[in-house]
Amino acid sequence: MIRVGIVGLGKIGEDHLNRIQNRISGMEVTGLYDILENRGKDLIEQYNLNAKSFSSYQDLVNDENIDLVVVTAINQLHAEVAIAALNAGKYVFVEKPLAMTAEECLAVMKAEEKTGKRMLQVGFMRRYDPGYKKLKEYIDSGEIGQPLMLHCRHYNTYLSQPKNYVSSQAIVETFIHEIEIVHWLLGEEYKTAKVYFPKKAEVTSQYDTPLQDPQLIVLETESGVNIVTEVFVNAYGYDISCDIVGEKGMVQLPDVPSVILSKGAKRSTDILTDWKERFIAAYDVEFQDIADRLNSGRELSGPSSWDGYISAVTSDACIKSQETGQTEDVKLIEKPEFYKNFK
Repeated sequence: MIRVGIVGLGKIGEDHLNRIQNRISGMEVTGLYDILENRGKDLIEQYNLNAKSFSSYQDLVNDENIDLVVVTAINQLHAEVAIAALNAGKYVFVEKPLAMTAEECLAVMKAEEKTGKRMLQVGFMRRYDPGYKKLKEYIDSGEIGQPLMLHCRHYNTYLSQPKNYVSSQAIVETFIHEIEIVHWLLGEEYKTAKVYFPKKAEVTSQYDTPLQDPQLIVLETESGVNIVTEVFVNAYGYDISCDIVGEKGMVQLPDVPSVILSKGAKRSTDILTDWKERFIAAYDVEFQDIADRLNSGRELSGPSSWDGYISAVTSDACIKSQETGQTEDVKLIEKPEFYKNFK
């Protein structure tokens, strides 16, 4: 049984708590920490947990009754908590992003390398989604030939963001999912990034910041594949798409199944409004995979610290392009030998 400590008990932290306790076998929550003093105690009572509420994350990561630390604290603390957990010899699951800067990602990687084995997984859940897994099967099998270009869309629901939301968050909190999943699908690194600012949606006037929405991002891989992604955080609903054009054919991410309603001489289907509805099953599969692997002594296989680093560097290039209006290079360090050995 893998004993889990959760650092950060906001919406996603509680969501993972509920998942681990009620849907995942081979895992149990034994420790909680949140900056709000009573939050852990309240959740222990609410979910009837046999767990301890800690007064600091340092105490949690060093507790002998914790095997895996789930980091769902604010983004600015991801690297700090992950490094502390790795130094304590604990496995780590970090929600995206791995860290706020490339330098912090490198520090996490160094801490993991010191352990001598793979100890960390980043919470990019799309790799576990059946649709994306099928896309990768078609690419890897050669069914569509060499990929040439991709068109992705990442739309969030109208006014679903806080009023202090800024343009860079559309990269590091939203587009970062496309950065990671396309890197996994194609199996190659990025070369350049360019962000375009289309006409602003009128809804941006309701924000307290000079938010640019929508945005269009073009990434180019080392082999020349172009990825065009529309990011719109105030759209009609939560809508995710991915079309991959190859030399011999094209594959498309399937739509989420929805009941067809016929009424008033019209037929309609629902559009999702919440990312949890779209990817909750993928998160379940991811955590069950982690539990099964750790309980059987196998290595983690999901997004690694290196993948988190790639996402951070690419995000930085996109944000720089937002500022300069130019095409920016994605500059990665040479991949360490430690990460070359990961399957």
